[in-house]
Amino acid sequence: MRARLDQIVVDSRDPKVFVRFWAHLLGGDPVDRAGGWSHVEPPGLGHRIAFQPVPEVKAGKNRLHLDIAVADIEAAVGEAVALGATRIGAPVADDQGSFQVMLDPEGNEFCFVDE
Repeated sequence: MRARLDQIVVDSRDPKVFVRFWAHLLGGDPVDRAGGWSHVEPPGLGHRIAFQPVPEVKAGKNRLHLDIAVADIEAAVGEAVALGATRIGAPVADDQGSFQVMLDPEGNEFCFVDE
C-alpha cells in the first residue's frame, strides 16, 4: 500500500483567527468549517493546511515545522511580526542558505528560508 499526504493539520485554540494569519502569509482564502475547524489552500503548496480546535495551549517544542521560502527574509519577518508572530534569535546562515526561526501567534515554530 502506498499512502499519500492529504492535508497538514495544526492544533489551534482559535482556528478562525489562526487560519487568517497563515492565509495572509501563504496566500489563499481562509475557510471556516463545521465543528470549529478552518483551513487554507495556499497556491503552489499542493496541500491544504487545516486548523483543528483543541482546548489546551501548545506545550513543548514542535516535532515538525514549516519552512517558508521567501525572497527577502527581513521583509517577511516584519510582515509576520505585524500579524502577531515572534522572531526567535538572529538569522542563521549555513552552507544551505539563510533562515530565521519564528513563532506563529499560537507559539508554533516555523522558519523563513532563502528562496
